[in-house]
Amino acid sequence: MRTGGDRPRPRFARFYARMTEEMDRHGLRGLRAELVSDLRGEVVEIGCGNGRNFAHYPDTVTAVHAIEPEPHLRALATQAAATAPVPVEVTPGRGEAIPLPDQAVDAAVLCLVLCAMPDPDRTLAELTRVLRPGGRLVFLEHTLAEGRLLRTAQHVADATIWPRLYGGCHTARDPLGSIRAAGFDVARHRYLHYPQRPTVPASPHVLGHAVRTPTPPER
Repeated sequence: MRTGGDRPRPRFARFYARMTEEMDRHGLRGLRAELVSDLRGEVVEIGCGNGRNFAHYPDTVTAVHAIEPEPHLRALATQAAATAPVPVEVTPGRGEAIPLPDQAVDAAVLCLVLCAMPDPDRTLAELTRVLRPGGRLVFLEHTLAEGRLLRTAQHVADATIWPRLYGGCHTARDPLGSIRAAGFDVARHRYLHYPQRPTVPASPHVLGHAVRTPTPPER
């Protein structure tokens, strides 16, 4: 079994915990519920943060392995797990080295985490390892804007202050392309803006689900 270490960001963690409460009140709660609504069996959630997704897991999920490298957020997620409608185990770890054996889970959840991953491609390769063949990956991620002006603003933000303010977040990544390149078949996705007003570099998102192919590409 592979293991990973902590990634402490105490100032950002406290800011993020307050920010997610506000974001949920302004529409993110509904997106979280949509994200996980069709899952079943054993699930791994990468970068679970303070556990805001836990309340939305359906009773078709038998267990959630929630991985979080930031100690303060992990403590908050452990508290959230205690009142979740399904069994949730919160453990330390990083997406680049998921602490689970091969083909251990039926589904995986990525929610606003690939943007801050030092190596998102390695994280996706790890997901192909821990998912069973035919397993599902659901995702809600920042994505590259379609419009030229907003896309330019994203690149400027990523090259300057945005990652410093928001825990390493990069708004101009292409998660859908990365997911496909990792060997997943994208079954459904849609683009959306959240928040719609005001529009900021992090507004463009992609929400969808993909399926692990029987034989993921070698890396």
